[in-house]
Amino acid sequence: MSLLSSTVAAIRPADAAAAAQARDRQARMTKPAGSLGVLEDLSIRLAGLAGECPPPLPEPAAVAVFAGDHGVHAQGVTPWPQEVTGQMVANFLAGGAVVNAFAAQMGASVTVVDVGVAVPPAAGAGLLERNVRRGTRDMTVEPAMTRDEAVAAIEVGITVAQELVAAGHRALLTGDMGIANTTASAALVAAFTGADAAAVTGAGTGVDAETLARKTDVVRRALARHGRLTDPVEVLAAVGGLEHAAIAGFVLGAAAERVPVILDGVIAGSAALAAAALAPDCLDAVVAGHRSTEPGHGVALEHLGLTPLVDLSLRLGEGTGAVLALPIVQASVRALRDVATFDSAGVTEKQ
Repeated sequence: MSLLSSTVAAIRPADAAAAAQARDRQARMTKPAGSLGVLEDLSIRLAGLAGECPPPLPEPAAVAVFAGDHGVHAQGVTPWPQEVTGQMVANFLAGGAVVNAFAAQMGASVTVVDVGVAVPPAAGAGLLERNVRRGTRDMTVEPAMTRDEAVAAIEVGITVAQELVAAGHRALLTGDMGIANTTASAALVAAFTGADAAAVTGAGTGVDAETLARKTDVVRRALARHGRLTDPVEVLAAVGGLEHAAIAGFVLGAAAERVPVILDGVIAGSAALAAAALAPDCLDAVVAGHRSTEPGHGVALEHLGLTPLVDLSLRLGEGTGAVLALPIVQASVRALRDVATFDSAGVTEKQ
């Protein structure tokens, strides 16, 4: 049995009894019922995921930044040179990126995973060398990956999730790095949801109108080139990135370990579409950290039925939005665990 197959088989639905206990406790806590809004629903979901009420505090937390390059870069979809991917990997390892600053503020660790960087990055503390191939192929010409490569990248993500949980982490956060990866994300969102290319393709790193039109056409041509695919792995192989496949595996691995995974933006959202297509129950472990300004992200979240915790007009990636949502996720569990009930506190309930 492959690692992918065994992981999918290990993913179980949320525990209804634990969720019911959490719902009952929320109704008896010293506050008006429903006054914590989304946080109440989130704590109930996390209790169902853990199978106990209250669930474990989602800490310590770990961000995994999956990095890969894209053959579709050759189509002129971004003004940024491809070598920036490897340069940013070095920046992550040196602690100089935004995700490093945010993670330090929140007390989260940052692990960088080379799953598909074109130029081998220099070794450094915090780098996992798990390269499947040195960047994808041009999806407008041929499949971005073979099926075996896509599975290998998914299994990289699963393994990283397993390793982080084994090291004691109780919340996993998705991060990404890959010049041109919003193009692959748009293609994935369109392929999984049926949305038009124009509705899911955005400015990414801030391209001009001419480049956006070219990028949209590239997404449309790639989708036409590969036709309608129904196998999630084949969709990833056709138009995805190595980091997308790895993030899909990361989500599956977290769900199998029954540990919450907080999604970042459009790259993570598009990868989660693949994970959900492979194992729908994995969504019980998924929390949407934020809503990106990329149009494809909103389409992906709606398709997944996920409500983002924050909306700050972010479009950076790296895991920054997921990290900013982390204390909200932690607060939802802490409230369920620590807030007194009316009877235990001797507070009179409303009539």
